[in-house]
Amino acid sequence: MGVLPWVAWYAFRRHTAYPVSALAEALSNVAFGFIRAYILIALWRVRPSLGGYDVTDAVTFCFLTQALIGPVQIFGGMELSERIRSGAVAVDLHRPVDLQGWWLADDLARAAATLLLRAGPPLLAGALLFPLRTPGPGLLAAFLLSTLLAVLVGFGLRYLGALAVFWVHDDRGLNAVQLVLSMFFSGMIVPLVIFPGALGEVARALPWAALVQVPADVFLGKRTGADLAAALGFQAAWAAALLLAGRALTAAARRKLVIHGG
Repeated sequence: MGVLPWVAWYAFRRHTAYPVSALAEALSNVAFGFIRAYILIALWRVRPSLGGYDVTDAVTFCFLTQALIGPVQIFGGMELSERIRSGAVAVDLHRPVDLQGWWLADDLARAAATLLLRAGPPLLAGALLFPLRTPGPGLLAAFLLSTLLAVLVGFGLRYLGALAVFWVHDDRGLNAVQLVLSMFFSGMIVPLVIFPGALGEVARALPWAALVQVPADVFLGKRTGADLAAALGFQAAWAAALLLAGRALTAAARRKLVIHGG
């Protein structure tokens, strides 16, 4: 077995070490899910079929996105940022393992652990009080693939943000910008389908749409046939582009560290 599967295994153990803490975070997601659900219900009562959704779609979208907060890591960055700031990244770069591959393995394990521990309660709580959409086996498989691609896109965005610390040193402002962009353009606040005109077209073309809006549309059955293939292709293209950009920026960061005597 190679190094990266071991990295993923130990990361999974680390992220599942405190299930009670994960449950508390899941209950927080449930509470905010109910708040968001009633806001969306009020909106859809005024504007039925808004954006092609009915009220059941909107409520399902709400609790599904609460379940996806952890796996796609809408909030928070990466531990790599602090390691770069402290200089500990020099040790990481001396390991005989690709830096991006190491952190990708760690992040995939984190996403799997979070999906296991935190995704269930919001969906279960929502289903107890509201009628939710339930996909068939085919759509469920497509949704799981879409979720994996969403995790890759999320990692690509956060990895680029973490590497920026090589140049900006203090990433608090950058993290704030990333959070706003992630919240607004992912569909986390409201579905992107209700964004009007050019704003909606731009929002649905940006990588953040791959984090929440696309997996939710797949789950709801809004993407089928060729449209489903296009949605998954959209996510895969952004994942590939961001991972390639991450590799290029990793090489630039390594050169900068060597030039500065690291």
